[in-house]
Amino acid sequence: MGIDELLERARAGYDRVDPSRAAEAAAEGALLVDIRYAALREKDGLIPGAFVVERNELEWRLDPRGSHRLPQVVSHDQRVVVICNEGYASSLAVASLRQLGLHRATDLTGGFQAWRAAGLPVTTPGTTTA
Repeated sequence: MGIDELLERARAGYDRVDPSRAAEAAAEGALLVDIRYAALREKDGLIPGAFVVERNELEWRLDPRGSHRLPQVVSHDQRVVVICNEGYASSLAVASLRQLGLHRATDLTGGFQAWRAAGLPVTTPGTTTA
């Protein structure tokens, strides 16, 4: 199996969201989780309110039963929108989160770049969000 088939299989199990639906989900309490690496965050900025979780820590930080979870992660029923740069790595990350039981996890189609292109809020590179 190649990466394209793996990606297609990962995405077949859930509905992805576009930028406007991701913003709506966040307004309704969903966690936005940015898994982009530091250089991209520094270059392009951040989505205000999104939690930055490096991809290699994602499962530990988002497992509601895990000892290293983010305090905001309280239930397997929690809505989570994973964001990478262009919407590829996030799909594979969601497949992993769903295996952990986060059945409402999804990702942002087109990633951070689609969010920014849609004119949604982005911090200036080099600034931080609360």
